[in-house]
Amino acid sequence: MSMKLSLSTPTALEYFACLVGRDEQFPLLEAAISLAQDEYPELDVQQVLGEVDLLQARLKRRLPLDADGLHRLRVLNQFFYRELGFGGNVNDYYDPDNSYLNVMLGTRRGIPITLAVLWLELAQGLGLRARGVAFPGHFMVKVNLPKGQVVIDPFDGQSLSRDELSERLEPFRGKQAQSDDSDVPLGLFLQPAPARDTIARMLRNLKEIYRTQEDWTRLLAVQNRLIILLPSDWPELRDRGLVLAELGHSRLAAQDLENYLVGAPAAHDAVPIALRAAELRASLDGD
Repeated sequence: MSMKLSLSTPTALEYFACLVGRDEQFPLLEAAISLAQDEYPELDVQQVLGEVDLLQARLKRRLPLDADGLHRLRVLNQFFYRELGFGGNVNDYYDPDNSYLNVMLGTRRGIPITLAVLWLELAQGLGLRARGVAFPGHFMVKVNLPKGQVVIDPFDGQSLSRDELSERLEPFRGKQAQSDDSDVPLGLFLQPAPARDTIARMLRNLKEIYRTQEDWTRLLAVQNRLIILLPSDWPELRDRGLVLAELGHSRLAAQDLENYLVGAPAAHDAVPIALRAAELRASLDGD
């Protein structure tokens, strides 16, 4: 007696969950590309990865085998910013497409974090010790070379001195003037960003865009990914509940808000969220 195996294609969310399930060998580029599957359901992530591999092969042909780190960095920036023409989208910074790697590969325009993810993939393919940096307000990249560290603004490829970095940090130090963070050394703001945090920052960029636009359907897709990515981040569950309420899904919204209160019983907004959950439950009773 023979048995038939039934193989189903994973949904976009199931695929994302597989990618981000573990911190070890977290596939940053693949996870970043997959974010676009909500907006572009027919997107072939493996095809986009193949396009990046072709760029990597072109880049490597420009380097002698004995090129040192500084030479590799210079060739990478020449290739990425001048030859390929990648750069920041100064004309439409808040276009959601700036956050989608598949679109950016075609337009050559993005925001700092998406440019950084692609740049890092190419840099690491050259053997450079490159990492992303979750700098306040503007994602950066850094490269450790034998003679020191280079911090680069991925928006335009410019390297930044300590004085320039400190100047960029001043507005954020000012906001924190009443806290100990105002005295934190610059170096602590230049720590490598874990891949999970990088994807979270990409999603939160989209979250802010769609929240501002009151595009609740797209915002719900972003919230679903944030909850998979950060399962212990209770405010993301609360925020999904509020989005579900906007979409009229009262039962699901109440469940999320109630689960938020269980997970974060001492939250500063526990009382208003409890009231909102009760309102949603009451509306169900009236149906």
